[in-house]
Amino acid sequence: MDLGIAGKWALVGGASRGLGWGCAKALAEEGVNVVMVSRREDVLRDAAETLAKQVKSQVLWVAADITTPAGQDAAFAQHGQFDIVVNNAGGPPPGDFRDWEREDWIKALDANMLAPIALIKRTVDGMAERGFGRIVNITSSSVKQPVEILGLSNGARSGLHGFVAGVARQPKLVSRGVTINNLLPGKFDTDRIKTTLGARAQKTGESLETLREEQAKLVPAKRFGTAEEFGAFCAFMCSQQASYLTGQNILLDGGAYPGTY
Repeated sequence: MDLGIAGKWALVGGASRGLGWGCAKALAEEGVNVVMVSRREDVLRDAAETLAKQVKSQVLWVAADITTPAGQDAAFAQHGQFDIVVNNAGGPPPGDFRDWEREDWIKALDANMLAPIALIKRTVDGMAERGFGRIVNITSSSVKQPVEILGLSNGARSGLHGFVAGVARQPKLVSRGVTINNLLPGKFDTDRIKTTLGARAQKTGESLETLREEQAKLVPAKRFGTAEEFGAFCAFMCSQQASYLTGQNILLDGGAYPGTY
């Protein structure tokens, strides 16, 4: 299927590895020019150079913290306007809410709620003027099924979902071809799950490998997802064919969520 987005420009956060890398790769393979953003310059440079050798589209990169105004400015210095924005940033650390201070909550909100909103604000009107725009916010399945030790993430990401539910339905956006959706990953084989399971391993004394096996068994698919399949789904959400999809929370979790709605 031709997704109809060749030649578009995409901004992808957290693009050096994991789910962000999967999204950047899938979009570039569809002919989308991508600006990859991540904090670790060495890892990002290697990822961008590897991808550039595999695709015909332009692959640019900038080592910056996309959750900060300075990082966002650096990304837009690479390219001035974007047709596609994939909001993606690492989640806050796991822990017990009794140990968190106000500063911990503010940091989580800045990274996982306010930064995506800032990028939405910066891009949607231009997208509407050009008649095409796709924003995909990578959040977490914990928004649907909260994880006890991920309280910072549960709260901040839920706030983003509440905001998107309203703005995505503005007629002046969606009637002009701009859609905003959330993509909620379940258990994917990324550094994030290693961090989360590592915290549990420290707490319970179990080995990391034992916890990985146990967690994979809880998924009806009996495995963790891959960055490649996540990226492919993200690319479809950015396609011309997905123009009637907006304001939705798409759960990609191998069937792990037990609810009907």
